[in-house]
Amino acid sequence: MFDLSMIKAVYERFPGRVAAARKAVGRPLTLTEKILYAHLTQGDATAAFARGKDYVDFAPDRVAMQDATAQMALLQFMQAGRAKVAVPSTVHCDHLIVAKDNSKVDLERAVNESKEVYDFLASVSNKYGIGFWKPGAGIIHQVVLENYAFPGGMMIGTDSHTVNAGGLGMIAIGVGGADACDVMAGLPWELKMPKLIGVKLTGKLNGWTAPKDVILKVAGILTVKGGTGAVVEYFGEGAVAMSCTGKGTICNMGAEIGATTSTFGYDESMSRYLKATGREAVAELADGIAEHLTGDPEVYANPEAYFDQVIEINLSELEPHLNGPFTPDLATPISKMKEAAAANNWPTKVEVGLIGSCTNSSYEDISRAVSLAKQVAEKGLKTKAEFTITPGSEQVRYTIERDGFLDIFAQIGATVYANACGPCIGMWERVGAEKQERNTIVHSFNRNFAKRADGNPNTMAFVASPELVTALAIAGDLTFNPITDTLTNENGEQVKLDPPSGDELPVRGFAVEDAGYQAPAEDGSGVNVIVEPTSKRLQLLDPFAAWEGTDLKGLKLLIKAKGKCTTDHISMAGPWLKFRGHLDNISNNMLIGAVNFFNEKTDNIKNQLTGEYGPVPATQRAYKAAGIGSIVVGDENYGEGSSREHAAMEPRHLGVRAVLVKSFARIHETNLKKQGMLALTFADKADYEKIQEDDSIDIVGLTEFAPGKPLTLVLNHADGSKDEISVNHTYNDQQIEWFKAGAALNIIRKQFAS
Repeated sequence: MFDLSMIKAVYERFPGRVAAARKAVGRPLTLTEKILYAHLTQGDATAAFARGKDYVDFAPDRVAMQDATAQMALLQFMQAGRAKVAVPSTVHCDHLIVAKDNSKVDLERAVNESKEVYDFLASVSNKYGIGFWKPGAGIIHQVVLENYAFPGGMMIGTDSHTVNAGGLGMIAIGVGGADACDVMAGLPWELKMPKLIGVKLTGKLNGWTAPKDVILKVAGILTVKGGTGAVVEYFGEGAVAMSCTGKGTICNMGAEIGATTSTFGYDESMSRYLKATGREAVAELADGIAEHLTGDPEVYANPEAYFDQVIEINLSELEPHLNGPFTPDLATPISKMKEAAAANNWPTKVEVGLIGSCTNSSYEDISRAVSLAKQVAEKGLKTKAEFTITPGSEQVRYTIERDGFLDIFAQIGATVYANACGPCIGMWERVGAEKQERNTIVHSFNRNFAKRADGNPNTMAFVASPELVTALAIAGDLTFNPITDTLTNENGEQVKLDPPSGDELPVRGFAVEDAGYQAPAEDGSGVNVIVEPTSKRLQLLDPFAAWEGTDLKGLKLLIKAKGKCTTDHISMAGPWLKFRGHLDNISNNMLIGAVNFFNEKTDNIKNQLTGEYGPVPATQRAYKAAGIGSIVVGDENYGEGSSREHAAMEPRHLGVRAVLVKSFARIHETNLKKQGMLALTFADKADYEKIQEDDSIDIVGLTEFAPGKPLTLVLNHADGSKDEISVNHTYNDQQIEWFKAGAALNIIRKQFAS
């Protein structure tokens, strides 16, 4: 059992801290409030914090990092001056494995190609007391759910889908590596007190409807930014009736609505899951304080009085959904897909169906999908689309192999990929993707931005439950509605698929021979962490320069990004993942996916020094070489998507001084602040239109930079005219000090040096 003593300590103080919080707030508490107030750095609450306004210091219980983001997080931690991490922390090697042939071949290739990175991560983990999960062990979020998540706990992770652990009643939040560095160094972690969205689930899931359909429905209601700055708390009879891993699926995709995190109250399904995964001791401890591990009864009886927004969904009436293409909030009930596909001219032939990933790779997910795969032979059918399975962990993979599921999938021609992220994050070497043909795929992943899965901007990816993905792969038709439609089998007969069925947990229990865990040394002082100076994949960090102490004058407009600009657009994944530990090399992908407002092209901007058009990174490097700073301008919800702090570190490294947008996604705004950047928003969004291609820009008011005080931008146009606009920011006093110091890490380094 991992970290049982830590969990015991959390539970021992939990009732007292909840009581103090209830007194300070003066009313009954939601589950979210209980967990947040129970993790205040100060200890017992003495006053209430204003939602959406007050910055609060928290003390998370643990940190998790995946291999792509862990590289930069640990390169930063190495500069902090500590001999060992202050809280339990883990590294999970799941992002660097390309899905191409099959699990065995793909894993062997990755271990060989990324040996330098894996050796670095293993050695730095060994030195600083960090648990290390080897390549092939599984996807970070599934492994965390199986081993580390616990009701009422609080954790942060360097991946936006850290929120998956909300399925076990945690407050689990995705962050950048600098935030992880703070917590591992034993420093408080700062978060603006989130607003609260309550989702009341009535009725019960049935037939073809799955937990995935709950979050697909919620995404359609709230959109990709409707949850920004908020925690989503699910409750009601429908929540209680759902499996723990089903809850995890819903929380996982909460990242797609911009939510800080999502969570559920402790119930029997969580207890069952804890016991099934060898954590009977945790279930027993949670049972002892169960009343504190859910919202107060008054809250759920009258949710409108306690939440900032309440949504109600009747699960008995909920229909299976398909969300997409190109955005996870374009929600279409399956009964409406035929009409929607015709109206939008979407290709209806399904080329590939992909199930698994961190979102939907539980035993229950796979067992329900296999109940459909069985029917292919039983009903004389033939699977029309390619079909792939990505298990979430070695424990799940081993168990489904033992139970014969993989044999059944093999009979329908399925390919089993490694226990890793694979196609979900663009690590998919899909045959023919380079032709960039219009095509449709369906998957049970969480994101479906353009190019994300296979690099083809014309691949239309639709998100659905594993059950629906399997049915659509069998049918080969996006408009197939398994509730009402029939299929023609090999004998020319019309047959109908029976609704999926499966087991919440394996009847014979989970099993695994080697889960893939490597414990750190008790004393890591003698462990050497080697980074070769000539390495193309790893690079030790140099501190960013401190602010000059003056207003910033003569900044060149680097790019005015139009429309959706996610972290995938700012710092692509896929083949670029190999450079996640080398800041200078990965900076060659900076903003290459962003659409230039002035010519509607990607990676094609005007160099104001030469008047010529060229790639974004090369243009910015030219400005840097000339000693000229620059500014990036963006649209709404800028930085949506992954937690990857490279999207903030790359512009910082190349000399971008400020990012000015209509609105930010939460994690990206924080990452910019942590790296000493100016994250600014238009006071009047219409001023976005005033930004011209040849502008030189002055940022005025920095010598009096203060919380709540707007700054002024002077737009110096090429024709000699000027515009002055007001811009806002959300910096508090501490964050302003990060800016002045050049980065938050510069302050940490000084603290430990002294």
